[in-house]
Amino acid sequence: MTVVRLGLASLRTHRRRFLGTFTAVLLGVAFLAGTLVMGDTLRANFDTLFGNANSGTDAVVRSAIVVTAAGEAQGTRSPVDAALAERIARVPGVAAAVPRIEGAGQLVGADGEPVGGQGPPTLAGNWIQDPGLNPYALAEGRAPQKSGEVVVNCGAAEAGGLTLGATTVLRTPDPVRVTVVGLATFGGADGMGQVTYTGMTRADAEKYLAPNPGRATDVLVRAVSGTSQDALVQALAPVLPDGVEAVTGQQATEESNEMISGRFLDLFTTLLLVFSGVALLVSVFSIHNTFAIVVAQRTRENALLRALGAGRRQVVSMTLAEAVVVAVLASAAGLLGGVGIAAGLQALFPAVGFPFPEGALVIGTPSLALPFAVGLVVCVGSALLPAVRAGRTAPLAALRETAVDDSAASRDRTAAGAGLLALAVGLVLTGVLATPSLWLAGSGAVLALAAFVVLGPVASSYAIRILGRPLRGTNRRLARRNALRSPRRTAATATALMTGVAVVSLFTVFGASLKATMDDTVSRSFAGDVAVGTASFGAGGSGLSPRLAPAVAGLPEVDTAVGLGRGVAEVDGRGRALTVTDPAALARVLDLGTVRGSLDGLGTDGLAVADDEAARHGLAPGRTAELAFTDGTRHTFTVRAVYERSELAGDYLLTRQAWAPHRARDADRLVAVSFRDGVSAGAGKAAVEEVARRYGGPEVQTRDEYAESSAAGIDMMLTLVYALLALAVLIALLGIANTLTLAVHERIRELGLLRAVGQTRSQLAAMVRWESVLVAAFGTAGGLLLGGFLGWVLVRASDGASDGAFTFALPPARLAAVALVGLAVGAVAAWRPARRAARLDVLRAIATE
Repeated sequence: MTVVRLGLASLRTHRRRFLGTFTAVLLGVAFLAGTLVMGDTLRANFDTLFGNANSGTDAVVRSAIVVTAAGEAQGTRSPVDAALAERIARVPGVAAAVPRIEGAGQLVGADGEPVGGQGPPTLAGNWIQDPGLNPYALAEGRAPQKSGEVVVNCGAAEAGGLTLGATTVLRTPDPVRVTVVGLATFGGADGMGQVTYTGMTRADAEKYLAPNPGRATDVLVRAVSGTSQDALVQALAPVLPDGVEAVTGQQATEESNEMISGRFLDLFTTLLLVFSGVALLVSVFSIHNTFAIVVAQRTRENALLRALGAGRRQVVSMTLAEAVVVAVLASAAGLLGGVGIAAGLQALFPAVGFPFPEGALVIGTPSLALPFAVGLVVCVGSALLPAVRAGRTAPLAALRETAVDDSAASRDRTAAGAGLLALAVGLVLTGVLATPSLWLAGSGAVLALAAFVVLGPVASSYAIRILGRPLRGTNRRLARRNALRSPRRTAATATALMTGVAVVSLFTVFGASLKATMDDTVSRSFAGDVAVGTASFGAGGSGLSPRLAPAVAGLPEVDTAVGLGRGVAEVDGRGRALTVTDPAALARVLDLGTVRGSLDGLGTDGLAVADDEAARHGLAPGRTAELAFTDGTRHTFTVRAVYERSELAGDYLLTRQAWAPHRARDADRLVAVSFRDGVSAGAGKAAVEEVARRYGGPEVQTRDEYAESSAAGIDMMLTLVYALLALAVLIALLGIANTLTLAVHERIRELGLLRAVGQTRSQLAAMVRWESVLVAAFGTAGGLLLGGFLGWVLVRASDGASDGAFTFALPPARLAAVALVGLAVGAVAAWRPARRAARLDVLRAIATE
């Protein structure tokens, strides 16, 4: 087609016009492709790692009963009889059967700090002598032979600065002095990410990790040669007691893989895909704006083509052909960039403390086809409306010098935007106030974004006048008028930045609200003076020794010290977390609000329930509730108290005496301490710290410190969010720079005349920079307003959809920093266009048509 060939020729001639579009598509596709390739690679490497580690295990015998409480990634099973291994070993087809005793055990490094922090699991267990059944293999040293000797995985030893012969402490949660006699690998790797492992003698494992002697987590079974895993499981079934099951080694491996890699990787890749979507959304606005400007600049050219006989469809095809070429080239380059990003992430993770399994990159067809298709659709779809607009160019437009942009004054646009905004506000208010619903609130939030986009040209005229009012001087006034010249262009340019700033502001407000909620929760519910515990963020650690609270309670400075342990049971068929404690003492250090009934004397058959939970299950003081435990027993408890506040206490309170027959292990997650009258905070804290050192040295925190540490994970989340959203801001920066470059190109004659009448190069560059800053200020202000509104929506919707009370908070300092970054983006984006404008040859610029 002749017109398409003309379009491609125009693209070759003016390829610099589409540099920003090319870069935006490239970055978006690269991030998306890198995410998918990295996810595929990690899944394949985890599959290989677990497959190698568990290749010798043909069956696993374990408890058939599992209880999973809300929010848990894995359920809790009760131990099995370790003597069952001897019975299994006599079954025909069994080559070996070994009990495995496993629990939480946190190593302390040479620097006195816990190895692995509080994030990944910290495991300890008995060292299995059978190399076929042991997923760990000795790399250096020897196996533990006597009490106090341990083998640790190579990754943990390196992270903790531990070598062969080193002595350290293992928290189980009671501190145990151990000597490292061996270093091991897991499936041929130094470890499984940041998961730490400590192998002990079987006697030590039973002493420190098992609830009672003679109990094991499960039994690992190896079959004789020629016996399949399915046949082995069938042969084991007749000898297993009630409540115990046998599963194939392959099934156990798949479950472990799903638990550790599947859930984490799903969350990991979903998070990256969300930010890829944000980056691509920002790209849409930048790409659309570029094509809209190019089409506007080619109005006379398109009109001449129409006058020479080209049809509307041909002009549209010409514009879309340019978009297709840019999309194909940018997407192809983005795929290469995505593979590079995946390789970079694979190398970067070990350097920052996330040593994922090693292995070659896995580049599957879907991981390349999907980003390529997305890049093509985003680019061509963004160019579609400008292409249609180009096709509508009348032949007589070739006789006009300029076109008037009346987009800001469009009544249809104003009416449509106002209607969308009213509908958005209605849905939001319904979703957060009338009938709390995240779906309604989310739909309203999406419509609010659409309303902002539609109303952008209308709002830009007013916003630029207001934002530019403080600017003084001829150059700055000219910058303001240039920004007002095309409201649609200004709005489209600013919308890309607005979207990025809105998402950043949304997470900033939501994060600040979560921190405020936690602070209010601790201030409202924690009536003690200090708290002893592990970090609230993460799954690592081994908990606190249950002997710590009685030891602290014996201090002369302490009035009350009570430990809060954790258990699980099913209530009405659903898993629930139980708080194992002394309920009467707990009421002296935590504010439980109004209590109906009595917390004294719960004994072995009494239960205290939170008000909301009691309402859901129809419980009240004097009524009974049946709890089903992981050991297969059911016990009927009498509800003796219903309390109002459950933020720190949990939904169910149970005494240690009631929990003891059903426990798998005994550890506290928190010890709350209140001092006697007259004891200063410093003296009391120092006394508690002295005792805590004898139990592994857990952190002792004041009320404010405890609230701050509870919210530590939020700052980590925000840091990750800001890093990921930097790509969206970068694309927005490129969009502003590209728009200014095109604007400078179409105003060459005007700029030359300004130079001719006395404007200096520096003044001309300053005018372009201030125009960019004004556009960025408009986008930043809109993003802050929209992000703050969406943050409020998310907080209020979460408040209505959850049991807890959420506090809305605006962080002025962080939002001010976001605003400064937005303005800085405008200043940086203008650097190259301003430099180019300042270097224009005056005579040649004046002579330009």
